[in-house]
Amino acid sequence: MKKLIASTFWLILVVVIGTWITLTLYFSPALPIALRGPAAAITGVILILSFFRWKQRMFLRILTIAIFCVGGILWAGIRPSNDRDWAPEVKNTPWANVNGDLVTIHNVRNFKYRTENDFEAVYDTRTFNVQELTEVDMIVTYWAGKAIAHIMVSFGFNNRDFIAFSIETRKEVGETYSAVNGFFRNYELTYVVADERDVIGVRTNHRVPEERVYVLRTRMALQNGRKLFLEYIRRINKLNTQPAFYNTLTTNCTTQVLDQVKSFGGVANYTWKILLSGYVPDYLYETDTLMPGMSFDDVMSQSLVNERAKKFINEPNFSELIREGVPHPEPRATPLAAR
Repeated sequence: MKKLIASTFWLILVVVIGTWITLTLYFSPALPIALRGPAAAITGVILILSFFRWKQRMFLRILTIAIFCVGGILWAGIRPSNDRDWAPEVKNTPWANVNGDLVTIHNVRNFKYRTENDFEAVYDTRTFNVQELTEVDMIVTYWAGKAIAHIMVSFGFNNRDFIAFSIETRKEVGETYSAVNGFFRNYELTYVVADERDVIGVRTNHRVPEERVYVLRTRMALQNGRKLFLEYIRRINKLNTQPAFYNTLTTNCTTQVLDQVKSFGGVANYTWKILLSGYVPDYLYETDTLMPGMSFDDVMSQSLVNERAKKFINEPNFSELIREGVPHPEPRATPLAAR
């Protein structure tokens, strides 16, 4: 019985940790590219052999434990950095000064696009008074099916000045995104702070295929909206000095927003609709955060802004014009109570 328990424990240990180590060696930047495949293959073979009742089994198990240790050391040695050859669209990171209620954000992206990859890189400095916050909106963009979307948060001040925050991978020149690679410390995390004409316009006017962009105006209490805005500011400043990794599952465009809401005591829950980001609008509707008294389908159909974004892309009041006809609920007077 003891041997059976020991064998079962060893099996679980090798399968769980061994699989993680093998995948880390293959997908992470812990080793040079040329060594990743051979290292992962050799590791997998050793782990499998450690189960057989050979005379060398004890040696193989010791070797397996050594592999676990080396794998852990290699994983810990993968460190995030702000000093790489960054792709132009994420080269400049935002940072901010806070002086009382006034927040001045530097490196606000406001690119002038000719095509998705051909643009004039323009950055602005903008100042906002947190007491003038009038709404918090979710921008949801789809490029394939229903399950996956990119989520951005936009803050409106005096019903006319909007600033969008997009949590993304900070890709290097020539680097492409892979959801699998996103689990293994291949990408740094970045917060793009941008004019809506930039982050919406590039998706509706220049990407092929065109993305479907929804601007969902929420009922978030302004008290919480101000806290969320300042939490974004705190995090962009922190990333400027303390780089961090993006993670496909735990540190992405939706989980980070949820984490920020929870950081100041806001009501938000982890559900599968957060993990499958395309269902975030459903989650918002079910928690009574969107326009009350309307069906979900009506809210979504009236919040699609693609045609208006194309029509008004060159207008100075772009953000106001794309919101014409979008359901606009009054913010809650007080924050939701925890359930």
